[in-house]
Amino acid sequence: MGQHGLASCLNTGQLDPVLAKLYGPSRLETSRLRLETVLSGFQSSFGREAQALFSAPGRTELGGNHTDHQHGRVLAASIDLDILAAAVPNQSGVVRFQSEGYPLISVDLTQLSPRSEEENTSAALIRGIAARFSALGCPIQKAGLDVYAISNVPGGSGLSSSAAFEVLVATMFNQLFWQGQCSPVELAQIGQYAENIYFGKPCGLMDQTASSVGGVVTIDFADPACPTVDQIPLNLAATGYALCILDSGAGHADLTAEYASITDDLAAVCRCFGRQVLQEVPEDEFLNALPQVRQTAGDRAVLRALHFYSETRRALQQAQALRAGEFETFLRLVRDSGASSALFLQNVVPTGQTFHQELMFTIALCQRLLGDRGAVRVHGGGFGGTAQAFVPLDQFTTFKSQTEAVLGPGSCHVVSIRPVGGIQLA
Repeated sequence: MGQHGLASCLNTGQLDPVLAKLYGPSRLETSRLRLETVLSGFQSSFGREAQALFSAPGRTELGGNHTDHQHGRVLAASIDLDILAAAVPNQSGVVRFQSEGYPLISVDLTQLSPRSEEENTSAALIRGIAARFSALGCPIQKAGLDVYAISNVPGGSGLSSSAAFEVLVATMFNQLFWQGQCSPVELAQIGQYAENIYFGKPCGLMDQTASSVGGVVTIDFADPACPTVDQIPLNLAATGYALCILDSGAGHADLTAEYASITDDLAAVCRCFGRQVLQEVPEDEFLNALPQVRQTAGDRAVLRALHFYSETRRALQQAQALRAGEFETFLRLVRDSGASSALFLQNVVPTGQTFHQELMFTIALCQRLLGDRGAVRVHGGGFGGTAQAFVPLDQFTTFKSQTEAVLGPGSCHVVSIRPVGGIQLA
């Protein structure tokens, strides 16, 4: 379908039902304008008309903080912020990816080995995803793709713009070159592979799965090759709460060592039992060996392991509460999760930081404003980035104005849960 065809679908309202589903009926006009922007951007960048439209959402973690990489349970949801892209296969063997406001990325699909100079770049993710499709038998090296993309998923926001990017690229390859053979979970695994091996970040699988599957999802990673994924219906507005993501003002830059310290500490605990991940170590066995584990792995590692066992159990309890419609129980568990992350996982304040503790301050500010209502916790990887707050709707206006008065204008983002993951719109 050419751009005129896509523009016609847009102008005649044929795309309105899917836009309303992704972004909500109240944002229909805004979403149409974004589609117009991405179509005109493609035309300007590549001198021809786009043939397909894709979207992949950011995600919010609702429970299971740092449990996925230990093959535990998580609760997460896709949100109404996304990367939107127009694309055309070009049969050149090269992916040309133009993100609005960034330099053009070119990736030669005939060269699919990891490149050290590409670590921590989008090019590494594209190459890694292409490599996995090639290994699966997809004739990706004979393909090629021109892409123009825009995003309203803030980088470094804890909403996982990197996973959205991975899911977007994987969804495009899957639909355009592989006849949709990969399931959403398989696309998530492809994204994780690219991030681990090519990008150089030892991430778990939660972010990609939430973005790819869509909606509220409970995920059990006990078998990471075949995780158990279930969707849970949730009308957040009907609960009487708004979901807010608060930018603490501290970014994720230069925190890779802090994230890696969590997996390193937990690996040290696992070595005490000859296992690879904590999911393989029964909790009773761990507790019975506490004196020896403390001596070998250290107290911080033990505390982080204690967090894992309680947090993976809590993620299951949160899912059960949502299914039962017990939202106040869910909020109590969110508060417990935040306390465990701060006290035991210790992923709120970077090691040694005293003067700058932006994320801990943000959490303290939100707790003071909410009082005994709602909930607030660290969001995602931690150390910098964002906090997550469930705010009663009757307090929302005051909460937003007072947090932004301290943290800065635009620091309080309101997000909705999107029921659809990575998708081809047209």
